[in-house]
Amino acid sequence: MNKWIVGLAVLGALLMAWALGLQDLLTPSNVKTQQVVLGDWVSSEPVLSAIAFSLVYVLMTTFSVPGAALMTLLAGALFGWVAGVVLVLLSASIGALLAMLMARYVLRDWVASRYRKAMASVNAQMEKQGAFYLFTLRLVPLFPFFLVNLLMGLTTMAWSRYFWVSALGMAPGTMVYVNAGAELSAIDSLDGVLAPDVLLAFVLLAALPWLAKSGLARWSRFKRYRGFQRPKHYDYDLIVIGAGSGGLVAALIASTLKARVALVEAGDMGGDCLNTGCVPSKALLARAGVAQKARDASGFGVSTGPVSVDFEAVMSQVEAAIATIAPNDSVERYTALGVDVIKGWAQLPSPFEVQVNDQTFSSRSIIMASGASPIVPDVAGAITVPVLTSDSIWSLQALPKRLLVVGGGAIGCEMAQAFQRLGSQVVLVEAMSRLVAREEPEVSDRLEASLAKEGIEIFCNARFNGQRPKGQMEILTSGHENDGHLVEVDAVLFALGRTPTLDSRTQETLRFSLGRGGSLQVNESLQTDYPNIYGVGDVTGQIQLTHAASHMAWTAAVNALFGDVYALKVDFSVMPSCIYTTPEVARVGATKEGLAEEGRAFEVTRFELSDLDRAIAENNTSGFVQVLTEPGSDRLLGATIVAPHAGEMLSEFVLAMRWGLGLNKILSTVHAYPTWSEANKRVAGVWRQKSKPEWALNILQRYFAWRRGKAQ
Repeated sequence: MNKWIVGLAVLGALLMAWALGLQDLLTPSNVKTQQVVLGDWVSSEPVLSAIAFSLVYVLMTTFSVPGAALMTLLAGALFGWVAGVVLVLLSASIGALLAMLMARYVLRDWVASRYRKAMASVNAQMEKQGAFYLFTLRLVPLFPFFLVNLLMGLTTMAWSRYFWVSALGMAPGTMVYVNAGAELSAIDSLDGVLAPDVLLAFVLLAALPWLAKSGLARWSRFKRYRGFQRPKHYDYDLIVIGAGSGGLVAALIASTLKARVALVEAGDMGGDCLNTGCVPSKALLARAGVAQKARDASGFGVSTGPVSVDFEAVMSQVEAAIATIAPNDSVERYTALGVDVIKGWAQLPSPFEVQVNDQTFSSRSIIMASGASPIVPDVAGAITVPVLTSDSIWSLQALPKRLLVVGGGAIGCEMAQAFQRLGSQVVLVEAMSRLVAREEPEVSDRLEASLAKEGIEIFCNARFNGQRPKGQMEILTSGHENDGHLVEVDAVLFALGRTPTLDSRTQETLRFSLGRGGSLQVNESLQTDYPNIYGVGDVTGQIQLTHAASHMAWTAAVNALFGDVYALKVDFSVMPSCIYTTPEVARVGATKEGLAEEGRAFEVTRFELSDLDRAIAENNTSGFVQVLTEPGSDRLLGATIVAPHAGEMLSEFVLAMRWGLGLNKILSTVHAYPTWSEANKRVAGVWRQKSKPEWALNILQRYFAWRRGKAQ
């Protein structure tokens, strides 16, 4: 209650000051008119006038009253440069501190409770670099100072640090403004504006933000590159480390733009996606899906008899799929495109050099696209049955009769379903309370029900505790030893995510800033701590998806070649994802849980596949299309699809969100009948039906009644 009183009191004081026209006292013309009177007062009462000036300045800053810039100029005119700088700097720092503390008292608890997750992240960053952020905001006045006071009040920064960092950051700007005021005070006519010293003051005033920003950037760059010798000549315009999806795209773009580019790869060309990820997993899922369709054939009036799977033949076909696609990512193809492909492990002895085997190459820019590797917990060392990951599972020669899958994310669910359909008895363990926890809860429920229906034994909110004699594994469902569940398995597949791959010797030399799991930290232009070194794909730990890596590579490649002129910023706002299980799950944008955590209002519109003609015809009606929109608008915030071919259906929503097209545009687009994508139009129709203007329809109803001669 007290906070509301304080907030209302501040608002009331501002409104009263505005109503009384107090802001008019600080117009340039009025100040110039009163300059002589004020100057005489300062001469006769220097201490009292300084105290009064300081008090007014503190109050204006505390309550964010416009006119601080003019007051700073006035300080130079009345008190001279030295005294004016001291007065303004002290007053502004005290006022900024009071404004910050007032915002903290009134708003911080409310904001922290409503946006808990976001503020936790902000405060974590403030602990690390909060002083530097504040100093930059004060030094480079791109944001209004009153807004800086408000926003910093919402954080946990100590008040003492806030005071001295603010004072330090405002000092250069204060000096320039006070100097400009001192020069302006000597002007008696408009001709005085053309005086060299006055013009110089204005030039300094206008150039301050640019000079401060440029100076900070140069100082930061100097500190980073100190101790490293920049080559006089470079071997390459760009060296790309890693020939996965991100590295291949970056090298392709650079070579297309006629830059001299090298691509370094220690393993197989194509990276994880081609060799151990997207391609082999989808090939395996397709063959497992055929086996399941054969088992379900009786539901379509088709009799097949017992289904048997030749696992060796299946794996051979998976290898054949990889071999068919491999030429697109081969050394030969990229060499023909003008890329120097260098095989070997890359290390960076400096920010401008890449060492491969016994050779060292220099480059103006470097892109790190070294990918990631599967996480294997320490407990794996004590397991006597084969331990598999998404990388090593493709070396299997025989189908495990009993397979334990640890991890219920996308990879874990896909592999669990594939091996169950191929003939294994699969046990799936997930530490979270539900599978694919990043998706909507109803998505998790439907997927879990589908996997369980096919015979997979699922344990959520559980953990794998290790091996017992004779191949038995213990699963703890509540964290207590006496609640352990024993299962017998022939192999264990860990699907616990992926950890970024970064050369240890490179890290010892360059000391990149690292994030969660050792990920390479990059800014929105994908630069690391060294502006000429960029990071893309899994190594950054941001969105570990093939198409995300390709998207990042495009931005990084352009910035690496032209960033000195203009730097692009990577945009993750519309990034689709797909889980290739049955049912297939695809999503773009926000979820209901995510929007609720952010405190954003939204509307939910849903269409069930049980009403879709194509789904009925194919006897596959379990699924839905769900869209989230802004209240009262057809603007999309997110879309989730659970359906056959959900990944293909999602593209329409991705396009709409990327280019600002709403549901009305989808509704007015002709869709072929009967198709699965027609569900997108149907969900738009459901939204339109819910959003119809009843008042307009009532008018139309009376209009048509009148036309029929039945006006009431």
